[in-house]
Amino acid sequence: MSEITAYHEAGHAFAAVYFGARVCSVTIEPDWDDGPDRFGDTRIEWDHSQFTQRELHQKMIFVALAGPAAEMVHSGDPYHPGLVAEWKTDWDLAWEAAVPLEVDQQKRLALLEQVSIELYRLFSRDNIWPGLAAVVDHLLACETLEGDAVHEIVSVWIS
Repeated sequence: MSEITAYHEAGHAFAAVYFGARVCSVTIEPDWDDGPDRFGDTRIEWDHSQFTQRELHQKMIFVALAGPAAEMVHSGDPYHPGLVAEWKTDWDLAWEAAVPLEVDQQKRLALLEQVSIELYRLFSRDNIWPGLAAVVDHLLACETLEGDAVHEIVSVWIS
């Protein structure tokens, strides 16, 4: 189990709550099933009736890129999330979520870069980072958190 994986998954989970999704679970010990190799897993659900299609796609982009952003803040190394092999799945999810918002690939790239910067700034805030770190602490202690536990931890920091 890796501390960096905990920061990555906590980033997704924290952002999911922050942007209005429901976290089902988050783990740093995922099942090694027939899917892609991964060291963590965050499962979320969106209430499609709560957002317009545009809002939903914007929020999905933020949540997809939140894992890399949390890793960047933790490490102090602001990499481009599209260039780190370990973040390919996150980048691909964000890229696909952005298609309905921006058809032009150069503009879509600029959109994802801007979201990455916004997330980096959000997670760097003194009133946000401790909440994300609290999720990390719980993940490192328990390895898996159910959604209710994540919502309870995060709600203290975003209320």
